[in-house]
Amino acid sequence: MEKIILFDLDGTLIDSTDAIVSTFHHTFEKLDFDYNGTDEDIKILIGHPLDIMFQELGVEQEIVWDYVDAYRERYRKISKQQTELLEFAQESIELAKTFARLSIVTTKTGLFSEQLLEHMNVMQYFEHVTGREHVENPKPHPEPIHRTLDLMEIKNTCDIWMIGDTELDLIAANSAGINSVGVLSGYGTENSLKEHTSFIAKNSLDAVKLIKNISTI
Repeated sequence: MEKIILFDLDGTLIDSTDAIVSTFHHTFEKLDFDYNGTDEDIKILIGHPLDIMFQELGVEQEIVWDYVDAYRERYRKISKQQTELLEFAQESIELAKTFARLSIVTTKTGLFSEQLLEHMNVMQYFEHVTGREHVENPKPHPEPIHRTLDLMEIKNTCDIWMIGDTELDLIAANSAGINSVGVLSGYGTENSLKEHTSFIAKNSLDAVKLIKNISTI
């Protein structure tokens, strides 16, 4: 039976925390926004779409896309230098490729994501990257998963899994009717992940090993 694995990026395969946090501060300073929160307030929102993150941090909805545009302009310049694969991510990708077809489903911009994966020399393992610009409704909506599976021409008989580090990934997987594994390498808490999946792994490698040895169909 063919297995399909969809990976989240931030906190699942890559660590871009420094790039994200510094770019938020840069954006606030550039647009003269009086940000009174902390770095932790930013980190806890990683995984959400940028417009939602900025609104949660106090930016008015009417001007939020000005902040998103400013963020993207700076992030594009510094992301490669301040992003790295998480521990065991390379091994997890290589192992997964031996028994499954792989794609990426992220709330990051798809173009930036592809560039990062190319920079880290792992893009060749993935068939598709679905990013924020490819869908109207990002995770936790199931649309990004449905889009990716459509592009991969997946049949219902496949054993399909989503690996992610936040409840957004797991809720999207549940809504799309696929299986999921929550990983503890990123930004979600174990308790929040357990609310949405029966499978919890320490990192992406352990998640891939679990998927390799289990069948849900």
